[in-house]
Amino acid sequence: MTLPPAEIDALVLGLRWVAARTEPALAEAARDALVRIAHVLPAARREALRDSGLRVGPSRTTAKVPAARLQAVREAVSAQQRLRFGYEDAHGQRSERIVWPFALAYFDEVPMLAAWCESREDFRHFRLDRIRQVRALEDRYLVPRATLLRRWQKAQGITPDWLDRS
Repeated sequence: MTLPPAEIDALVLGLRWVAARTEPALAEAARDALVRIAHVLPAARREALRDSGLRVGPSRTTAKVPAARLQAVREAVSAQQRLRFGYEDAHGQRSERIVWPFALAYFDEVPMLAAWCESREDFRHFRLDRIRQVRALEDRYLVPRATLLRRWQKAQGITPDWLDRS
């Protein structure tokens, strides 16, 4: 497979963003992927990649989310494991939640979890900086993650992902 220079630039910029803005395990994976991409490029393109002006700048306001929490949530999304955690909303109201996590979005300000909430029996969004004492439960949730994602997209009025294009 041969990628045009603009697509390689897009991959590199995306990987640099992940390396700069996510928890250590995912950031390390992004750096490793960047090294692997560089190794398969022709020498001239590898040099252009190294000297690229495409960089990721610092975020102005980033909520502090412990790396262990980010990693636990990301792994639960991947493994389709139910999560239990305490949550404090914007008004200071606290609650305990058991959710089926199916998407983790990395915004500049704070990562956000999209999940099916068992107590609310509906889709909910949770800021990771407001989650406390997160614990993955032993069992997986009952509906495949891809199905939850499609249902959530429909409920939110989100058009299908670009990967769904044929």
